[in-house]
Amino acid sequence: MNKQLNFAIVGCGRIGERHAGHIVKNGKLIAVCDIEKDKADQLAEKHDAKAYYDIDTLLKLEGDIDLVAICTPNGLHASHSIMALRMGFHVLCEKPMAISVHDCGEMIKAADSANRRLMIVKQNRFNPPVEAVKKLIENDKLGRIYSIQLNCFWNRNPDYYKNSWKGTLDLDGGTLYTQFSHFIDLLYWMIGDVKSVKAFGGNFNHQGIVEFDDNGVIALEFYNGALGTINYTVNCFEGNMEGSLTIFGEKGTVKIGGQYLNELEYQKIEGVEIKDLPKGNTANNYGKYQGSMSNHDKVYENVVQVLTNDGVISANGFEGLKTVEIIDKIYQQIGNRNQNV
Repeated sequence: MNKQLNFAIVGCGRIGERHAGHIVKNGKLIAVCDIEKDKADQLAEKHDAKAYYDIDTLLKLEGDIDLVAICTPNGLHASHSIMALRMGFHVLCEKPMAISVHDCGEMIKAADSANRRLMIVKQNRFNPPVEAVKKLIENDKLGRIYSIQLNCFWNRNPDYYKNSWKGTLDLDGGTLYTQFSHFIDLLYWMIGDVKSVKAFGGNFNHQGIVEFDDNGVIALEFYNGALGTINYTVNCFEGNMEGSLTIFGEKGTVKIGGQYLNELEYQKIEGVEIKDLPKGNTANNYGKYQGSMSNHDKVYENVVQVLTNDGVISANGFEGLKTVEIIDKIYQQIGNRNQNV
């Protein structure tokens, strides 16, 4: 029988609440932390945990923690993860891993030095059609991959950014970090590392609201020779429209679509048909807008396997770094922004 794992959460916003709901199904939530006292108190009371209001105090006083879940703003992921790792705790860090390549490297070094596990939340990997297509690629059922097309067409209205860290360069980092890093992770996970990038982007509809791009058009060349495109926007009128991935291979063409890469929309593959896919989870619902698929149950199942049964991490620090590297290459091309290098 697996030993019960003890968890702590740093960051008690909406995503922290989601983590808490899955933690209590996989272990015990013993501590939560947020600089906003009310948020920490409410989450602690709901799950019979202890509330803290700064991460230093939590890490020094709660010695029985097995894993710390980092659910703070993007720009704090690196510092908070490194603090927890250095204190001897395993870490599960929300996406994006960080908003600079350098910080990702420091996180990996901290995990190695402490001999602790660093896991990154990449829940879209668990979408049933995504898992099915990944398996096809691994088994060479599509043959050589010629090209891949990623479309990310969402809506983020001014209310989303109001009175929030979202929209700032220092804590948010950009649309590709906050909205679409999961999608870019799938490019790396399925196709491989990116060799070169050409990109154009701009802020068309969020002037005075965000400090960066709200849309872009990108061309990619992968090291394996495949070509790719990314078209992204948060300017869809009044709602999310599409999150899709289309792969053109030597032996087949396949499209994963829907709003959140949750539907198999097209397939024509030599000698193969994907069928009987299980129904996936719903998207994360945040009231007036929705995010990516809510597969945090699968994330925490993996965490338990890793920490109690020597399981394989579903998304490790190196993979988190690769996503940030790709985004960094894109933003260097777009320019006109502070680079967090």
